[in-house]
Amino acid sequence: MDANKMSRRKFVAAGAVTLSGLMMEIPSFGNQINNELIRLGIIGTGARGQGLASIIKNISGMEVVACCDIIPAHLDEGMKLAAKGAKAYTDYRKLLDDQSIHAVIIATPLYLHHPMSLDAMAAGKHIYLEKSLALDIPLSIDLVKRARPYKKVFQVGYQYRSHALYHKVKEIMDQNWLGKITHFEVQYNRNSNWRFPCPDPKMERAINWRMYREYCGGPLTELCAHQIDAVHFFTGSHPIKVTAIGGVDYWKDGRETYDNIRAIYEYPNGVKMSATSILSNAYNGYGIRVLGDKATLEIQRDKILIYAESTNNAKGIVDGVSGATLKAITQGEPVEVDYAPAGETVPEPTITALKEFMDSINTGKKPTSTVETAKDAAIAAHMANTAADTQSFQYWKPEYSV
Repeated sequence: MDANKMSRRKFVAAGAVTLSGLMMEIPSFGNQINNELIRLGIIGTGARGQGLASIIKNISGMEVVACCDIIPAHLDEGMKLAAKGAKAYTDYRKLLDDQSIHAVIIATPLYLHHPMSLDAMAAGKHIYLEKSLALDIPLSIDLVKRARPYKKVFQVGYQYRSHALYHKVKEIMDQNWLGKITHFEVQYNRNSNWRFPCPDPKMERAINWRMYREYCGGPLTELCAHQIDAVHFFTGSHPIKVTAIGGVDYWKDGRETYDNIRAIYEYPNGVKMSATSILSNAYNGYGIRVLGDKATLEIQRDKILIYAESTNNAKGIVDGVSGATLKAITQGEPVEVDYAPAGETVPEPTITALKEFMDSINTGKKPTSTVETAKDAAIAAHMANTAADTQSFQYWKPEYSV
């Protein structure tokens, strides 16, 4: 085992020695802070943490007063985006010790989500945890059990649950515009090897953590997790079973996590979902299609398109066969659906999610993306990875519905 892996394990283990039995004895400053300026600490200032910090700079009512990262370059970039006088940390537990910090954003590699969330709860902070919830199914279930009695806000970064576009889609489905919905097709593709420059070989796993099973669940937890969660949001359900196939077939660079995976899920009432994520082609990148017997709905990054079904096709003689279909017209031209309130511009999903986090802190209102909903998305992704690993079907177990 290399020294860096050991040092990171010690780093995590030290943070994970949270006295969880004492968690609920931490004095609470209440779920609300009376619309004061919310003082935020960001744990993990890599690409996502920096992105969140840059958005927060333009949200009135909250500011970043502390940043933490073990990679100096990441920490420096995070501090450039923080408020004047912000503090820099390399040990997140010291950031959590600061009683002037109301809330934390955890934007670290997946394997750190569980221990850092426990420590943040022990410190009495409001929590915004980036997806996915945890590295495996047992940790996801454990985090839900521990967070359920927690009195502060615990929001998970499935930002599309906060977005007007997705609420409009759910409204369309609930109003039966699409007819009987039988299938979902989702994809999140990139043409990228996910590898970042690593000037110090000892930091290889710290920087390129997405490539190693010890730290990451691959494309399903890092990319398609959003669409899996969206299907759960639309249907109010979780999968019954899943099978999948994946591999490391393109980026032959020693990685362990898949560079491509395709999964087929079954949901209640026979509804199926196909989920695809590949790292060697970015055609159509991000997308969700909802297939009904009256119409198909396509979700793009910032658009909703509906294609009406048509089964009233002209008949005639084709190749000597009487009554054959002359031309198969099975979908109409796309019609774009406006989801923006009249006269308003809809913010980016992450902006909406962070504003919801602030609102939940100030009002006590439950966020739309919780540890409960995030648990189901995490389990679904991990089920598919296991199905691909074992070339099997994986079934939703009763204990998953904790």
